[in-house]
Amino acid sequence: MADATVSRLGQINGAGDTDALFLKVFSGEVMTSFEQNTVMMGRHQVRTISNGKSAQFPVMGRASAEYHTPGAEITGGTLKHAERVITIDDLLIAPQFISNIDEAKNHYDVRSVYSTEMGRKLGQTMDKHLLQLGCLAARDTKTIDDSDQNGGTQLSTGATTAPTGDTLADMAFDSAQIFDEKDVPEDERFLFVRPQEFYAMARSTKILNRDWGGEGSYAGGNVIRVAGLTIVKTNNLPSTNVGAGTLQAGTGDKYAGDFSKTVGLMMHPSAIGTVKLLDLGLESEYQINRQGTLLVAKYAVGHGILRPESAIELVTA
Repeated sequence: MADATVSRLGQINGAGDTDALFLKVFSGEVMTSFEQNTVMMGRHQVRTISNGKSAQFPVMGRASAEYHTPGAEITGGTLKHAERVITIDDLLIAPQFISNIDEAKNHYDVRSVYSTEMGRKLGQTMDKHLLQLGCLAARDTKTIDDSDQNGGTQLSTGATTAPTGDTLADMAFDSAQIFDEKDVPEDERFLFVRPQEFYAMARSTKILNRDWGGEGSYAGGNVIRVAGLTIVKTNNLPSTNVGAGTLQAGTGDKYAGDFSKTVGLMMHPSAIGTVKLLDLGLESEYQINRQGTLLVAKYAVGHGILRPESAIELVTA
């Protein structure tokens, strides 16, 4: 019996690279999935570097002022400087190997599923690290050693149980006041919560009542803003004691911490930053010696704290 003639879907005009057509679609699907599973992109500072292992972020304090005595020489004032350095983590990869024989036997497409899962894993990993870092920023001390500078803030619910929607609404207003007192810009303030807290807020009459200027929908189960804070629902807000492990390997454990009491994170984009060395990319290689295709989605980035005064962690008692 003669061998079957396999129609290779990825070839151009039935010849050449078996992935010639697949890679363009595949990489686009990975990128789409990555963006869909990342809530932090666009909500913090990002810088791209062409080479190197770290990037410096200069931080400057506030200028001084004094009353002048007639005839006294004016010698200048003091404005303190400091820096935050963000280092690049190890290369993060999401690899998959597709065997020719398995793909030929299979009766359904797997590459679209693989692309979705690879993009989702990279996106969720970045999001988890950034949200962990946001909480750590809220616990950090001030960057500039001046009396009018501030560090981060932890705000307690006062109870060990999960907070109600009304409690979260009150804490949102308390947080907005703290941001105002620290001169954190009023635009682009975000509140990141898990689904449990999000829907608790969606049931709160304090938030939804139109007579009080509430924004959201009880029927739609959504909340738009509270106290000027845009509400962002995410499963990636940390909720456990995150120590050294799979998600921390290659990062120097700089995102590790005990987040078992965390219920929310208030943050302005100036709180944390990302340095990109290698942006999200995809490589594909057909391996003759293995009779299959190796697919690798990857990026090389690092995250770090910039202005801790722009972060507030909501915690249970």
